[in-house]
Amino acid sequence: MSKVLITGAAGFLGSHLAFQLIQKDNQVIGIDNLSTGKMNNVMRLIDTGRFQFIPYDITSHQVLTLDALRGIEEIYHLASPASPRFYQSLPFGTIAVNTIGTNFMLELAKTNNAKFVYTSTSEAYGDPQVHPQHEDYRGNVNTWGPRACYDESKRLGEVYCYEYFHRFQVPVKVARIFNTYSAGLRNDDGRVISNFVTQALQQTDITVFGDGSQTRSFCYVDDTIQALQLMMENDAANGEIINIGNPIDYTVLEVAKLVKELTRSASPITFHSLPEDDPKVRRPVIEKAKKLLGWEPKVSLEDGLNRTIAVYRAENNDKKGLLL
Repeated sequence: MSKVLITGAAGFLGSHLAFQLIQKDNQVIGIDNLSTGKMNNVMRLIDTGRFQFIPYDITSHQVLTLDALRGIEEIYHLASPASPRFYQSLPFGTIAVNTIGTNFMLELAKTNNAKFVYTSTSEAYGDPQVHPQHEDYRGNVNTWGPRACYDESKRLGEVYCYEYFHRFQVPVKVARIFNTYSAGLRNDDGRVISNFVTQALQQTDITVFGDGSQTRSFCYVDDTIQALQLMMENDAANGEIINIGNPIDYTVLEVAKLVKELTRSASPITFHSLPEDDPKVRRPVIEKAKKLLGWEPKVSLEDGLNRTIAVYRAENNDKKGLLL
């Protein structure tokens, strides 16, 4: 049993991770400023008796003085808006949590001799000119655009991790996470899966940006969470950047059609202007994850979508019942 800190614990990945760690009898402390996270995500965790929630902004230096964080053994640093809709509306907060917040969490790890997993992003590759993307690829990121607040701050967060690993021997591991989904995604966050499933179930237009030929890989949340835990547990991952994602990619239009088919929706598929700097391709090389962690995703896209659709449909039916 370990004393574990999760930043961004009220978010999509953070709440899923906390639940699984609690199931393994860990004592989990979750921090979140609730800028995009939801209290509903952590209420079931609080009831377990092995979870403490602290509503706090980790970009405040005072986070290092919180008594609850003394003796922390593991830190999963997940805090950051991840949806373009949210990080573009909160650019300065996004920059701060991925830089200042990362610095403070690494300092906390250094003080407590704690292991540290930093969740970076496939956005570190920008609009890649190399496909698929391996960890040695340095990316093609625009520093002067609407996505830069997220892309570049995550990249700078990786630099903080590098310095703490090499200067202070903090056991840091960096996960570059590719698109992850499940029913826990907010249905208003603007990401592909949540958008398509919500629109299909509500019988509204399924909105595809561009012509839908851009590719994405989609990893079900259970697979991503397993990878993060394996990174924390495995010393071979110390000082490494590791892609975490599904190595099978689909065009966005293929996904729209599959969601429409699985939901048996009559929604029309409509096409809209592609957002600025939207990546044309995105697919990870995961050979390092296979070698160092013995990990690869197990849940197929169709299986994961069926699970996601079932929960979204039940939630929609509950809402309709409340309105009657």
